[in-house]
Formats: sequence, C-alpha cells, structure tokens
Amino acid sequence: MTTVRAGVVPTQRAALYSVLGLMMTVTICGAFVAAFGINRVFTGLLAGAVAGVAVLSALFTRDAVVLTDHSIYQRTPWTVSSIDWDRVVAGRFALDERSRWSLALDLSGGDEPYGELVLLSIAPVVRPVSGAYDLRKRDQVTEIRAILRRKRIPVTVLPQIAGALQEHWQIASPTH
Repeated sequence: MTTVRAGVVPTQRAALYSVLGLMMTVTICGAFVAAFGINRVFTGLLAGAVAGVAVLSALFTRDAVVLTDHSIYQRTPWTVSSIDWDRVVAGRFALDERSRWSLALDLSGGDEPYGELVLLSIAPVVRPVSGAYDLRKRDQVTEIRAILRRKRIPVTVLPQIAGALQEHWQIASPTH
C-alpha cells in the first residue's frame, strides 16, 4: 500500500499550535522557577523550550493529508476524516491567492471550502534543488503525481509551472 503525506496547515491552526507551544514553554519555565527559585530561570527556559518544541513537532506532524490507495485521510491532532477517491474530479497545479504554487484536488459533493483539498503550497521554483526543503517538496510533488496517475485522475498544470518543474527539478510534464 502506497502512502503519501501532504497537506497545508491553515494559518489559524498554525497560530493555535504556536500559542500551545509557547504556553508549554512558559508553564515549564514557571514551574522550574517556582520549585527551585529565580536562579533557575535559564534552566527553566531551556527545559520549557525543549518541551515547547516537542509539542509543536507533535502537533504539526499529526496535522496532514495522507493519500493512500484506498482513501484520502485528513488528519488533525484531534480528528481524522476520510475522502473516497470517487469524489476526486481532477487535480490542478496553479497559482494561489498568495502567488504560491498550489497543488489541489477538486472534489465533488462534501462540505470542503471551495470544493477543493489543497495538498501542497510551495514557493515558485526558480533554481535547482538547493537544500532539504526543496528536496522534500520535489519528492512530494513526484509522489503525489505518481499516485494521481495510478488513480487515473487528470491533473492540469499551468505551462509556466510545468516548465519550471522540468527545467529546475527535472520533473517531466504530465504529457511525457
């Protein structure tokens, strides 16, 4: 069974996760200071920062869209919902409202905003892979395109996006 992780964390939820991580840091730091005195504020900050990063990591890792051969799962830290592949009409790789490249699935029925499920939102590709982030995004694009191809879901790609993907990331256009 093939599993592909994707997804975009909405800004409001990302802000909530950040507040929870900050609250964890402050709580741990406060507990250290209360238990051991004001001289342990830096130790408390260090322990709180470690705990805050752990909370942020757990929340952001759990918040994802997982594409499998059987269904598409939308996960948040508190819920999981599934979407059948039968509801997917098409895919598109286009510009979003912030001039980022957005890979989204158009869905029929359901109550998703705008009838779509955004899988990726990346900055426009203007150079070859130059780091771990670019490598991970290139791998995600390749994996998502492969599963959509296996499911025979048509994908529309804007010409400038297809050209940049082919030129900089060596991802062939869908017609090849």
